[in-house]
Amino acid sequence: MAPSLSPSETLPQDPHSHASQSPVRVRHLDLDLAVDFAAHTLAGTATWQLSNSDQATEVVFDTRDLTIESVEGIDTAGNALSASFTQGPADPVLGQSLNVALKPETTAVRIRYRTAATAAALQWLEPAQTAGSQPFLFTQSQAILARTWLPCQDSPGIRFTYAARVRVPPHLLALMSAENPQQLDSAGEYHFRMAQPIPAYLMALAVGDLAFAPLSGRTGIYAEPATLPSATYEFADLEKMVAAAEQLYGPYRWERYDLLVLPPSFPFGGMENPRLTFVTPTILAGDRSLTSLVAHELAHSWSGNLVTNATWNDFWLNEGFTVYFERRIMEHLYGAEYADMLQVLGRAALHHTIEEIGVSSPDTHLHLALAGRDPDEGLTEIAYEKGCALLLTLESLVGRPRLDAFIKEYFARFSFQAMDTATFLHYLRAELLDQEPGLEARLNLAAWVEAPGLPGNAPAVTSRRFEVADAALAQLAEGASAVGVAEATHDWSSHEWVHFLHGLPPTISAGELAELDATFDFTTSGNAEILAAWFPHALRAGYVPADTALENFLLHVGRRRFLVPLYRALLATPDGAQRARKIYAQARANYHSVATGTLDALLAEHQ
Repeated sequence: MAPSLSPSETLPQDPHSHASQSPVRVRHLDLDLAVDFAAHTLAGTATWQLSNSDQATEVVFDTRDLTIESVEGIDTAGNALSASFTQGPADPVLGQSLNVALKPETTAVRIRYRTAATAAALQWLEPAQTAGSQPFLFTQSQAILARTWLPCQDSPGIRFTYAARVRVPPHLLALMSAENPQQLDSAGEYHFRMAQPIPAYLMALAVGDLAFAPLSGRTGIYAEPATLPSATYEFADLEKMVAAAEQLYGPYRWERYDLLVLPPSFPFGGMENPRLTFVTPTILAGDRSLTSLVAHELAHSWSGNLVTNATWNDFWLNEGFTVYFERRIMEHLYGAEYADMLQVLGRAALHHTIEEIGVSSPDTHLHLALAGRDPDEGLTEIAYEKGCALLLTLESLVGRPRLDAFIKEYFARFSFQAMDTATFLHYLRAELLDQEPGLEARLNLAAWVEAPGLPGNAPAVTSRRFEVADAALAQLAEGASAVGVAEATHDWSSHEWVHFLHGLPPTISAGELAELDATFDFTTSGNAEILAAWFPHALRAGYVPADTALENFLLHVGRRRFLVPLYRALLATPDGAQRARKIYAQARANYHSVATGTLDALLAEHQ
């Protein structure tokens, strides 16, 4: 039996956290913050209860661009104690360490601080950038941005519980990754509690003109009032998703599962903040065809939030399991043919990423070496899709029942703990591989984890529904008109359309695109996935009627997964660098720092 994990004894040091080397660990946070929309700052106190079994004389926190106004110790009776502190040299990625001296009687540390107006985790939206013409604030703490709005031990291997008081303008609602209100407080003061221990990257705060709609006794939707009706329709199956996930891998351990639909500038599809998943409005397709993203974030309630990667080098342990789990949920709800489409799209994205990174690059290993770099560089399809492909390979070798039993026990045994790659491999061998001679060799485990590219024993993924789309593409290639293939497309989901668009030849002409557009209305589609697949063709072919829609998309959508390929496609056109800089100059204020960090570098390459 694999031993229980203790971060201080068995887990590797986190190269992205000053605090991971601290002999003292935080165990509970009492947070008291005021939200200042005029100054774009948060200010208040973070009081950390400490675990200091070795009677160490110093505790270390991570900070980045925070103003530390004062620090004091607290003893068991609640008395304040003087405490000296120093800050280490500033690093553009890691920030600064905050080193606080401890007295023997110190059991907690209270830090009074203020965020910078440019804090990388915080996105402050002006009223014109929201659906309700009210200001909005949201955080994005993953991977190591929690330290830009909270002095903390910002390592995924360190967990804590928390309580918070947050003061906001009285006409706005505040929400956190915790127990949440469902109605406005006339005084603008909100109290939160998170009883389950979480790592810092799952700390989240949002403030805005928000309303709530229940979907079941434990699920519901928060959104701006104008968005709430469409969101409530789109996510009607949310309770069914939670029930399906529980049937697969055990009870949901976080009490409630609610969604918050953010304004379009949110840089990701979703963020799995416990009890309150943040999601992009770009999945509001009107036909519930993009809700696999919600299944993905829900699956993180087990893989990631319940059992967490110890460092960002082990990120695949979060995302590989989550993608596999997500598709099992979708199969349970909508059938194997639906899940097959997701597998094919995911595998195509993986091959594209491997080609882009380089087939022999160590960045295509599952276990990464990100020391000295921003861990955001490891958030690629390798962790997601290569990790999923490993589990599909294991499923093909041992069968679903055995793999499901293994995963369910894994989540149960290591709940609310961190997991690193070496420990997981030891557990996998002990509980599964070693029970069948030759199984590890047939799995070729080392090639998956510590070697580049996609191993040759990865199971092929196919989709019958995509075969219909491929037949339509073949007809077009043989000279059929768009009208001639339209009948076969009448019941297609977003996934078939995206596959179809990805299958169009890169040499397709503007005239041929015009015919497709006249038949299928791609340029005026309200589906962000379809638009993101259509615009690169329009740019390559010089299809001018799509220009205005493309610019509008780039000005209003902040999801990095869409932005980076579209700006790259724009930059590849004859006058693209000038057009890209012009659009970006207008759009940049609407993008989160997670997106601008990538796009700033991309556009700088084309100066």
